[in-house]
Amino acid sequence: MTVGVAVAALALIGTTALAVEWRNDDSGGTASAAATSPPVSSQAATTVPGKGVDTPSGASPNADGPQATANRPGASASGPAVPPAPASPAVPPNSAPLAGKTVVIDPGHNPGNARHTREIGRQVDAGGFDKNCDETGTQSNSGYTEAAFTLDVANRARQLLTGLGAKVVFTWDNDRPWGPCIDERARVGNEARADAVVSIHGDGAGPTAYGFHVIVPDAVIAGTADTRPIAAPSRALGDALVAAFAENTGTGPANYIGQDGIDVRDDLGGLNLSTVPKVFIECGNMRNAQDATRMSDPAWRQKAAQGIAFGIRDFLSKGS
Repeated sequence: MTVGVAVAALALIGTTALAVEWRNDDSGGTASAAATSPPVSSQAATTVPGKGVDTPSGASPNADGPQATANRPGASASGPAVPPAPASPAVPPNSAPLAGKTVVIDPGHNPGNARHTREIGRQVDAGGFDKNCDETGTQSNSGYTEAAFTLDVANRARQLLTGLGAKVVFTWDNDRPWGPCIDERARVGNEARADAVVSIHGDGAGPTAYGFHVIVPDAVIAGTADTRPIAAPSRALGDALVAAFAENTGTGPANYIGQDGIDVRDDLGGLNLSTVPKVFIECGNMRNAQDATRMSDPAWRQKAAQGIAFGIRDFLSKGS
C-alpha cells in the first residue's frame, strides 16, 4: 500500500512538470521558441499604373524580425501569444495622379481627307487669318500615312492616360469620313475645359532631317485669338513633353527646326484659337528613312505614346 502511494505521487509530479514545460513552449516565451519562430514578411508587389512594370513595395518598417517576434502584441509569460493581424497590401502613392484632370488628344489629320479635298480645302478662321480646314498629312516613302500613325499613337496614349486617372477626350476617333477642321479641333479642347491638349503629328521634311519637336504657341492677338493666357503653361507642357518623349523613345530633338526640341509658332489655327494649354508634337520626320522605320514599328509607337502620356502627367502633376 505504501509503495502504491509513492508511485502515484511520482506520476503526478511528472505530469505537472510536463504540463509546465508545454505551456512555456506554446507561449513563445522561451528562448528556443523565439529563435525558431519564422519572421513574417510584409513585402508585396505593386503595379504603378501606366508604368507597366511591377515594383516591390519594400518591407514595412514594422515587419517582424527577431526583436518584433519577442514583443508580439498579446504575448506574455503567462498565456499564449495573439498573432499580429496580416499586413495590408501596400498601395502606391498617387496611383491615379491625373484623377479629376481632363486631357484632350487630337490625332492629326484623317485618312479620308484625301478623298474629300473640296471639304478640307474650304477656308476657316485660324486666328486673324484664314487657312484650309485641314490637310491630308504626309506619309513615309513606303506609304505609311501620318493619319494612320497619329490615330494609333493617340489610342495608345489614351489607354495610358486613362490608367493614370485622367478623363480623355478625342477631337475625332475614326468616326467621320474627313476632318475635323482646325477651328473645330481647337473648339473641342476649349469646350472640354481641358487641363492639357496635345495634337499628335508626323512631319514631312527633307530626307536628311530627323528627330522630334514640340510646337508651342507664340503670343497671338488677332481677331478672336488671344494666346497670351496660355502661352506660358503651353510652354511648360511642351518642355515636359520634350523630356518625357526623349526618355521613353530614345530619340533626340529635331536637327532641322526649333531649339532643344521646341518650336514657337504663330501660324497654326489649332494653337491660335485655343483657350487652354495646347501643343503639337511632331513625333519624327516620316520622310527620313530611320525615323520612318521607327514610326512604322508598333513597339516604338507604344514608346511614343508613353512619352506623350508621361509628359502630360509630369506637366499636370506639378499643378500647372
